[in-house]
Amino acid sequence: MLDSLNQKDGGKLPKTLSRNGSLIVSSIYDWTSGFFPGTLWFLYAQSGDSFWQAQAHRFTKLLNPVKDFYGHHDVGFIIMSSFGNGYRITGDSSYASVIVTAAHSLAKRFNPTVGAIQSWDVDKGWQRERGWKFPVIIDNVMNLELFFEATAISGDSTFYQMAVSHADVTLRNHFRTDYSCYHVVDYEPADGSVRTRQTAQGHSDSSSWARGQAWALYRYTMCYARTGLTRYLEQAKHIASFIINHPRLPEDKVPYWDFDSPDIPDTYRDASSAAIISSALLQLAGFVDAADAERYQTAARVILDNLSAEPYLAEPKKNSGFLLKHSVGSIPHGNEIDVPLSYADYYYLEALLRDVETTK
Repeated sequence: MLDSLNQKDGGKLPKTLSRNGSLIVSSIYDWTSGFFPGTLWFLYAQSGDSFWQAQAHRFTKLLNPVKDFYGHHDVGFIIMSSFGNGYRITGDSSYASVIVTAAHSLAKRFNPTVGAIQSWDVDKGWQRERGWKFPVIIDNVMNLELFFEATAISGDSTFYQMAVSHADVTLRNHFRTDYSCYHVVDYEPADGSVRTRQTAQGHSDSSSWARGQAWALYRYTMCYARTGLTRYLEQAKHIASFIINHPRLPEDKVPYWDFDSPDIPDTYRDASSAAIISSALLQLAGFVDAADAERYQTAARVILDNLSAEPYLAEPKKNSGFLLKHSVGSIPHGNEIDVPLSYADYYYLEALLRDVETTK
């Protein structure tokens, strides 16, 4: 993959493959741009090889301008997967400075009346066509780690307070009684009331989009790790049970792209959701009693065993360097269907490293 990137625009990051198998790259402002640098940091952390450290720093440095960007909510995804991992692994103070600056940028999207970060702007494109005023997607909880880390670095509790507010508003409004979640909740910015609950990437407004469930599990686990607030731990446990015990979760525990797709079993699996779920379950296992920990670790390892073999794991020197096959970006938009994705690889490697830590 490094060789492929060296033959392309040096300021781009790998994202996926086209239908003909050629590498598709993204700008630094695409929500996926931090995952390749993060993957390189994982390789360095595991190997100790200075080559990977140099490559990780090289691609992380490309993303420096994102610290001043607030055109969408995904600043947290971009910065924490790249600079966040770099800071965690090396302690480089220049990375810490970027994290705090980026948190200030993301804070511009926080509405104190709603108590949440606005996900998308609504003045153009398909978002405008939906008639939304203040859309918040379940994915947005993933950006809260940027706020928690900025408080840890700077001591400024404002970021922490915004993160907790967003997590609480999402917990209150995004979840159904079975702990599945809506993809999009649109708010009235003037008074914070809920206008609609819909989807953009799931099968329907009432369905359970698999990656949405994965994001929710992953970040409520993280919110507990960062705050110690038991409501987040309980929420993560409920979401985990929804996923693990779902009657339409296949035996290999690699979910269909939506748990309620009418085409099951003749529809697409999503390796990216599986990777995120496995990583989240392994972290969650560290916060619960022995019985639940064993249940979560067992499920995570079933996922990892299956992702680490055909048909999901690519053969060496194929798949343009991506590790995993068979992920889904957005079926309703016709984008990235049954292809490798940079974030599938990222969370797969993270899960493998977490599994190594639990077995030491």
